[in-house]
Amino acid sequence: MGELIVLRHGETDWSKAGRHTGRTDIPLTPHGEAMATTLGPLVARLAASGGGLAAVFTSPAQRAVRTAELAGLGGPNIPGSLGGPEPQQDPDLWEWDYGGYEGMTTAEIRRERPGWYLWRDGVVPGDAAHPGETVEQVGERVDRVLKRAMPLLGNGDVVLVAHGHVLRVLTARYLAQPPAEGRLFRLDTGTVSVLGTEHGEPVILSWNLPAPAQD
Repeated sequence: MGELIVLRHGETDWSKAGRHTGRTDIPLTPHGEAMATTLGPLVARLAASGGGLAAVFTSPAQRAVRTAELAGLGGPNIPGSLGGPEPQQDPDLWEWDYGGYEGMTTAEIRRERPGWYLWRDGVVPGDAAHPGETVEQVGERVDRVLKRAMPLLGNGDVVLVAHGHVLRVLTARYLAQPPAEGRLFRLDTGTVSVLGTEHGEPVILSWNLPAPAQD
């Protein structure tokens, strides 16, 4: 069986500032592009040790698509890629829809709602483009991702390139935990994590690994 290799995209201006970035489609910063590029050798080693790549799925957001490309996951026709399968954009890998809290920092939200905590208190509705989601709704989306990805592991590793909160919920569901247990898994930008099995049971094999430092 292959493993799930999970990448959180590189830095953006909003992630650097701590602003909740759900459906707002903003690019990587130059530093974020460098982060994504340096992930390439680590992803290549993981894929080689697991027998190759069976599939690559990305969020449709440009910050995820670009991270995949720079990390060598752009498909066989992209120069510098690992030569694996063509990435497929999966709408279910979009970040949590933060509704009316889109673009706000936690400190800003807490000025309106003292003690607010996303995983417990959720979000408020926003405009038509940002209606908001509950953590359970995010869980339903990642359950669909896992349902599509898991059968492919018989052919090698599957890579998922997406966002911090949605990947934390996905990890909780992979471990057969409620979606809100994603709160336990901090996930930084420009990192790689690996989900696998031990004695046939789902486990975290590695978590929140940054790219190796470059000389």
